[in-house]
Amino acid sequence: MSENKSGEILIIEDDRDINDLLATALGKAGYATTQAWSGTEGQMLIKLNGSAYSLVLLDLMLPGISGEKLLEEIRQTDTSLPVIILTAKDELDEKINLLTSGADDYITKPFEIKEVIARVAVQLRHAKSDPSGIDAGGTNARLKYGQLELDRTSRQLLVNGTAADGITKQEFSILELLMGHPKQVFAKEDIFEYAWDEPYMGETKTLDVHISNIRKKIKKLTEVECIETVWGIGYKMKE
Repeated sequence: MSENKSGEILIIEDDRDINDLLATALGKAGYATTQAWSGTEGQMLIKLNGSAYSLVLLDLMLPGISGEKLLEEIRQTDTSLPVIILTAKDELDEKINLLTSGADDYITKPFEIKEVIARVAVQLRHAKSDPSGIDAGGTNARLKYGQLELDRTSRQLLVNGTAADGITKQEFSILELLMGHPKQVFAKEDIFEYAWDEPYMGETKTLDVHISNIRKKIKKLTEVECIETVWGIGYKMKE
């Protein structure tokens, strides 16, 4: 195996052929892996060694605890660990539900192993990269706009000093871009490419769902509208 590129990748997949295929391919690509064959085993490994993992590949249909439930548990304690879902569900609404629940990406079965390697690399690069790669307001540890404060060190959104619930990596990046340039209108494709660190493919519902989630989390702490929709273009901070 080549030199480990990061922390271990945890593969939670009950189909042994698929699990072994992923472990072998990721190993050849230079990643260390740990394999689990049930949701319960994956749950135990995360509780015991969660900080050792840089990414989780998570199947949904698992014996023991389901993939959906395990994703929910992961996000209750860790919003920064990248989770890529392996799913046979191909409906758009199902995929949106996964992203809304805290998944960073999804791969539909059957898949090409090269696509898996590429998507893993994107998520790990995004997790390690400086989120201010597009100048989102300079190098200050905190961004402030109105009642909102974005703490780049703790990766938290504060609303009037109170931390908002469970801000995901993409939600944080969206706010970072918008708050760094509060008077600028950003096209959806620019926001998507910044927050997901991958090319925009023309599908806008994913971004719209994340904007909706941000608004809901902010609304729990204030009635002030903070993000404005600019119809036909994208989004900006509301003045």
